[in-house]
Amino acid sequence: MRSFSRQALLHREHPDRADFTLSEIVKRAEKENLHGELRPGVHVHASLHCVANRAPNPGRYRMLYATSDRTRRLLAREDDVHPQRTGKMFPDPEEVPQQYHELILWAKRRFGGSRNPPTSSRWLDGIFQMIGMGREMWKGEDPDAYVERQRENWE
Repeated sequence: MRSFSRQALLHREHPDRADFTLSEIVKRAEKENLHGELRPGVHVHASLHCVANRAPNPGRYRMLYATSDRTRRLLAREDDVHPQRTGKMFPDPEEVPQQYHELILWAKRRFGGSRNPPTSSRWLDGIFQMIGMGREMWKGEDPDAYVERQRENWE
């Protein structure tokens, strides 16, 4: 909820902006003051835990999309996500204060997201599924020596 609400508020307040810097997101969290003080994990949630196009570490949420190293926006349905990011895209209304329920509905309408994990077969899915395959076959093989042996028969 933390990263989602800050980002959604910024998008609604600044509809002309495509994305926001991490520092803008953290400042917006300070302004909301939900817990009396800014929690130390706010920055890491916005920069890593909720970012759909980054490897999970450890969070698997898919709420934000990194448009650069230092900017984020809410995730849209058509955005590519890391294949291990299978968490929710929107917070459950029961998990957030009542004042943010309408904000969740607004974001769902604007960004057209689904709360289901990604199921589309993207063109890179097969590549990601091959990570680590054949590891045993190449164990102890020097790559340069292998290539050299292959080139010996070239004419």
